[in-house]
Amino acid sequence: MTSEGSVTRWIERLQEGDPEAAQKLWERYFHRLVGLARVKLGSCPRPAADEEDVALSAFATFCRNAERGRFPQLLDSDGLWRLLVLITARKAAHLVRDQQRQKRGGRLSGSSEESKKLRLEEILSQEPSPEFAAEAAEECRRLLELLGDADLESVAVLKMQGYTVEELAEQRKCAPRSVKRKLRLIRDLWSKEVTP
Repeated sequence: MTSEGSVTRWIERLQEGDPEAAQKLWERYFHRLVGLARVKLGSCPRPAADEEDVALSAFATFCRNAERGRFPQLLDSDGLWRLLVLITARKAAHLVRDQQRQKRGGRLSGSSEESKKLRLEEILSQEPSPEFAAEAAEECRRLLELLGDADLESVAVLKMQGYTVEELAEQRKCAPRSVKRKLRLIRDLWSKEVTP
């Protein structure tokens, strides 16, 4: 089964209230959301919340709203990833804003729980800024160029698109351990460039 088919089926099952589908989506996307949140939080102090908290909150928001039928146009992994990026970026931006307010001695409006929740209409009505999109695209290009090998670049891109090791191995007609070895090499190269 293709990755796209798996994700599409999991989205449908999640919208029907299946917790197992939420778990599958969680396993596929959570680490990517943590990485995205880490980049968006930058050097923001993290006394109360960190990138994992942002990713958890974003994923929980997505699941709650998907189960309520608020994403009827969501049909595939590309649409899902764009939505998760948007929710995560907004959650991170709000955390940075709230941290800066607290640092300046300002008060948060409403309860701290209320300040953490984003209204769905706000999320869906706004697109990522062109600056953020350009910055993310440039960073992706830079990291892919660091690999210096078309084969590694291809594996990295497919993995970022959500393909599993088994799906990559099947597609590339090689053993899963060969894919794992390439992914380990990619992680090693990138870990020298990306600081937590």
